Amino acid sequence: MSLQQPLGPLIVGIDGMSLDDATAEMLRHPAVGGVILFTRNYESPQQLQGLCEEIRALRTPRLLLAVDQEGGRVQRFREGFTPLPPLGLLGRWYASHPDRARDLAYRHGRVMAAEVLGHGVDLSFAPVLDLDRGSRVIGDRGMSPDPKTVADLGAHYVAGMKDAGMRCCGKHFPGHGSVEADSHDEVVVDPRDLGALGEDLAPFAELASRLDSVMMAHVCYPARDPEPAGYSRAWVADVLKEQLGFGGVVISDDLDMAGAGPGGTLAQRVSKSLEAGCDAVLVCRPESARSLLEGGQSWPLPEAGKLEGLQGRAMASLDEQLLVPEFRAWRDSLRALT
Repeated sequence: MSLQQPLGPLIVGIDGMSLDDATAEMLRHPAVGGVILFTRNYESPQQLQGLCEEIRALRTPRLLLAVDQEGGRVQRFREGFTPLPPLGLLGRWYASHPDRARDLAYRHGRVMAAEVLGHGVDLSFAPVLDLDRGSRVIGDRGMSPDPKTVADLGAHYVAGMKDAGMRCCGKHFPGHGSVEADSHDEVVVDPRDLGALGEDLAPFAELASRLDSVMMAHVCYPARDPEPAGYSRAWVADVLKEQLGFGGVVISDDLDMAGAGPGGTLAQRVSKSLEAGCDAVLVCRPESARSLLEGGQSWPLPEAGKLEGLQGRAMASLDEQLLVPEFRAWRDSLRALT
């Protein structure tokens, strides 16, 4: 029988391609609300399906299962999945053939979501809404340097995800694409004024009513707040929720990243994220998650039903969709672009 308890605020990484007793025990901890999967957790479509079934059976309501399946450099599941082109390719098409680019954005989102849902995972943290303006870590993960192009293509990408039955996550708010440094490796500061930051913010503002969740950037924007955005009530509560009217789930980026360092210890980073208005936080290293949970600290739970609202509901099984010639043609067209 599965354990019945509310979902907690931590979305954690795990080791292995199946659950051992220690990992199962960790995932039953009341502070845990979800699992983020990586290449280290993937061997084959069948193995992934089995792992997801194991995790789903642990608790009621079931844990949220997530992944970064963006395409290009960031595609955790590859063997047995459609190879997805980087989103930057959509922007290059948009410059000369905007209708074709919009169609490709829809196909990309639809195929990605159908395949991920079809193997038991609820949510891909997508789409990237950062501008492609010189960031080492974003680059062609972003659709374009132009905010209007990103907003237009992002809307079609989100439509594809939702038609497949998947919720969406715009990232990395308020924009990571215009500062060169990589927040995985260092504390990142974007020194521009609010007027310049407004261009990076524009796709999120345009799509705020369509996004189910938003992931914060580990970037400091001193023009509004010296703290990294994910620790800043000025960004989370004042701008994202009040100014843009966003009412979905706010998620931190991985708190193990160097860019999250100004928040202090890992436990302090969790607390600061939640105090700023995040509903959930990512802790992607399994050893960090275990250490954090062994510390005995408790954190406020997300609002009832919020994380559950991100769970996927596939419009049809993947096998059923593969019987449809149009769906097969979409997959083939994406393969051709890679």
